[in-house]
Amino acid sequence: MAFELRHLKYFVMVAEEKNFTRAAERLFIAQPPLSRQIKQLEDELGAELFERGSRPLALTETGKFFYAHAQQLLSQAAEIKAMTKRVSQIHRTLSIGYVASTLYGKLPKIIRLYRHEYNSVDLQLHEMTTVEQIKALKEGVIDVGFGRIKHEDQNVHRIVLRDERLIVALPIGHPLAENSDSLDLKSLIHDKLIVFPKAPRPSFADQVLSAFHDRALTPKKIIEVRELQIAIGLVAAGEGIAIVPNSLIGMKRDDIIYKDLNERHAYSPIIMSVRAMDQSEEIRNLLDLIYRIYDEEQIPYVRGTL
Repeated sequence: MAFELRHLKYFVMVAEEKNFTRAAERLFIAQPPLSRQIKQLEDELGAELFERGSRPLALTETGKFFYAHAQQLLSQAAEIKAMTKRVSQIHRTLSIGYVASTLYGKLPKIIRLYRHEYNSVDLQLHEMTTVEQIKALKEGVIDVGFGRIKHEDQNVHRIVLRDERLIVALPIGHPLAENSDSLDLKSLIHDKLIVFPKAPRPSFADQVLSAFHDRALTPKKIIEVRELQIAIGLVAAGEGIAIVPNSLIGMKRDDIIYKDLNERHAYSPIIMSVRAMDQSEEIRNLLDLIYRIYDEEQIPYVRGTL
């Protein structure tokens, strides 16, 4: 018996669940056939992958090695399937995941121009966090992700498009709103700090909290909320302050004042993520369009490639 992708899938599920019964339930198969499949896989490899007497079920050293490579092979198989489906389509599609804050920057213009110049491509948009984007890329749910978190994964290629300045959102009438054109983090620690999103982590919230931690500063109180709009609404209500990307200045409100953050390295990256093996024409055209817009608007960036 030469092992197949299904054997890798069965093995990975048992390794993650650390229990044959739970793994069988998740795979929608009976437990005895699953056990036989794993035993056949071990016979084919000539090595034991699990320490059968352990509770919970543990991997042997050989099993740990095989698990790492099995995950990689399954991810690559999912990538190939997703890319092949897209290439085979008569009507080409490009599914894009994005974090909400990028909608206040150049992403709407990028999408609008792409639709105009490549009207034969069906663009599909999905709001999701950076962590969710990585999973969706590997599963073929999306083809491109725009996020802010640097997430290392050998199956995902990341291009840092640019670094966006961070600014402070204050409620109208806040004492710091009248002080100066810019603020530093030390001047903010006496206020309640509103961060977003609350989950999943890591997220933009961790970038903000790390900026304080790196300077040995601790805010008076931290309020974690689900999304950007809630954070801005609470700031407007006087419930606290928030650190947000500079592009939010475009969100015109008469109950919020934005101030520059006078700190070195107070930036949030905008990162484009694609599957590591995906160099399709649609994605190349999208990246070229982004850099053309940056050039026309003289936005600083470091050019990356697929």
